[in-house]
Order: sequence, then structure tokens, then C-alpha cells
Amino acid sequence: MKTHSVTNEAVVDDVPAGTESRDAGAKSLRKMARVLDTFSRAKPSMTIAELSEATGLPKTTVHRIVASLREVGLLDQDGKRQGYRLGLKMFHYGSSVLASLDTPTRAHPHIAKLQQLTGEIIHFHMFDGSQMVCVEREEMIASSLTTLQAAPTYCTSVGKAFLAFQDEELILRIAHEGLHAYTANTITKLDGLLEELAGIRAKGFAVDNEEIEIGVRCIGAPVRDSSGRVFAAVSVSGPSERMPDGRLTGLAPVVVQTANDISQALAD
Repeated sequence: MKTHSVTNEAVVDDVPAGTESRDAGAKSLRKMARVLDTFSRAKPSMTIAELSEATGLPKTTVHRIVASLREVGLLDQDGKRQGYRLGLKMFHYGSSVLASLDTPTRAHPHIAKLQQLTGEIIHFHMFDGSQMVCVEREEMIASSLTTLQAAPTYCTSVGKAFLAFQDEELILRIAHEGLHAYTANTITKLDGLLEELAGIRAKGFAVDNEEIEIGVRCIGAPVRDSSGRVFAAVSVSGPSERMPDGRLTGLAPVVVQTANDISQALAD
């Protein structure tokens, strides 16, 4: 009996010190992330009850998490509706991420080269948690084409090139926020979007077939970070008459290569 007791003690002693504490900390962090992930452009402000329903966490747990996030500036209180919104510190972190990527210096030569090769407008967009935000635009002469400062993920070439390589949870969240029809060509059904994204994964590039603006077609490809995660996209945009199917097919290899070159430049 004595030997058996010692053996049990040895097993307990083999458990690394602090393991339970680390596990608890990781669970708490994941719950905080679930709360932060719930905010979007469609729902910039949410109450405790709404956060609880969206995350599936008890109201008491959400209240505790919100209080902690508010204390460190990641959430602010919206007094108008007794709700909460993302704090300005999130903007600070986002700006720091952009600065650390050194995107203008590393990506610009490749974007400029693509513009010279195609003669069309080049957009470089990054995902901001809800939509694609234009980081750089390159063109020979000022154009009347729409400047995509912010682009939906589901109906633009940069957006679909990004979204095709994300997990199902994000895709479903985007769809749940609403697939608004900008033109008759916009995909507005989840099944149609999933089929489109599968095709993009197979080809390696995405096409905007006048889905956000009639008269404009675009082709885009995904850009990856040093870990291989798709976080941005680059595209070529032009008037429909200059971007028929044949030209889009011809542009695909150079757009994909440019995206790969930018990915490599950002990883170096």
C-alpha cells in the first residue's frame, strides 16, 4: 500500500507546475476573443444580452469579460444604448500591425510593375475584420472608375480572393451580416458564394464580373503573410470592354505571380 501511494504521488509530481493555470488562462483568452469577434461594421455596438446570444456564453461570463476588456481600453461603453463598442486601442494595435508589415516599401515595387504591365488600375487591399481596406492604389492617369477604399469581401475580386482561403466560421459570419446586391451579378446566396469560393481555391484567383459596379471587371489573387495565412489581395481593375474573358484569362498568371512576389517580399 505504501509503495502504491508513493507511485501515485510520483504521477502527480510529473504534472508540470502551472499547467492548470495556463489552461485556464487560454480558455479565458479564447472567450475574450469570441466576444471581440462578435463586433462588426454591421453591429458596431452590442449589449451584454446581444453578446451573450451571439457567443453562447452566459450573461455573467460576458459581463465579466466586457468589464476586463473595458478596463484595458479594448472596449468602450456606448451610453446611448447601454451597449459596448470596440475601443480606440484596437485602432492603435491595427495601425501598429500595418506599420510592422512595412507594406508601402515592400509591396509597392511589385504593384507598380503590375500597373506598368497591364496599364490598368491596381488595388492592394487588406482585411480589417469586416471588409477589405485599400492600402495602395496605382494607376497611370486619374480614372473615373470607382476607388475601392473599402471593399466587401463577397463581391469584389480582392474580397473573394481573401475570403476563399478563410475558415468556415468567418465565411458564415460574413454571409450572416448580409449579402447585399450591388448589381444583378452580385452573389446573394450562401450556396452560390461557397461554390464560387471553392472555384477560386482551385484556380488561385478571383474575378469580379461587374458584381459591385456595372461596367467594371477585376481579377485578384491572395497575398499571404510569413506563416502562409492569406490576409490581403492584389487586383487589376478595368472597364468591361477592356477586360473580356480572354484578357482576364491572360492576366491571371501575372496577377497570381505578383501576389506571390508581394507575399515573399513581406515575409523577408
